Amino acid sequence: MNSATVRNLLVRGMLAGLGAGVLALIAAYFLGEPNVDRAIGFEEAHAPAHEHEVEIVSRSLQSTAGLATGVLIYGIAFGGIAALAYCVALGRVGRFSPRATALLLSGCALLAVYVVPFLKYPANPPAVGNGDTIGKRTTLYFLMMVLSVLLAIAATILGKRLAPKLGTWYATVAAVAAFAVVIGPAFAFLPVINEVPADFPATVLWRFRLSALAMQLILWGGFGLLFGELAERLLNPRPAKAEKSRAVAAAPN
Repeated sequence: MNSATVRNLLVRGMLAGLGAGVLALIAAYFLGEPNVDRAIGFEEAHAPAHEHEVEIVSRSLQSTAGLATGVLIYGIAFGGIAALAYCVALGRVGRFSPRATALLLSGCALLAVYVVPFLKYPANPPAVGNGDTIGKRTTLYFLMMVLSVLLAIAATILGKRLAPKLGTWYATVAAVAAFAVVIGPAFAFLPVINEVPADFPATVLWRFRLSALAMQLILWGGFGLLFGELAERLLNPRPAKAEKSRAVAAAPN
């Protein structure tokens, strides 16, 4: 793949990330923000009067312009990174079309980058978590994410090497099983963090986590669909002559 193609895919990845970011922003605003407001209300109701902080940035600005800025910039950045990963994966993970490769990459990345770490350390709304342990919690989360990504790459390599002997199906099953077996000890031995207040509403916590998961599903799924279409058109353009001949053949005499 030459540098011009990589550059074109990078630009398309960033555009697809922006489009997916818009979809994720809508989901975050309508699904996530109401639960954030409820969690903030709980925190304020349980904080001593002298501990109420003055807002430097208003909550309305945070939930609109702030949210949009963060999600869209994240979408563009992750779209560019995913496009570069796509350039490496294309043709190396199987004989898939550009569109199918984009969807496959998005699905696997969603599982490795977000879902697996989420199962160990799920997202928490405001009022959940001790401020003194934020460094520890962040380190553990990123450790889990790095382990998941590295093991996913190793499982992919294992599946490729087993495919000539076992066939694609059984090699894939073996690779997935190996990933599950090796990631298991990380779930078992990494510290468990549970800092949810005893009286925090379980419904709010559950809905917040579902909305966080839904946002990532929409972001990665939307990127896979948008980028797959853009990559397909770039790498497998439809010949103009074939299109013209089909149009002529379909025209009434």
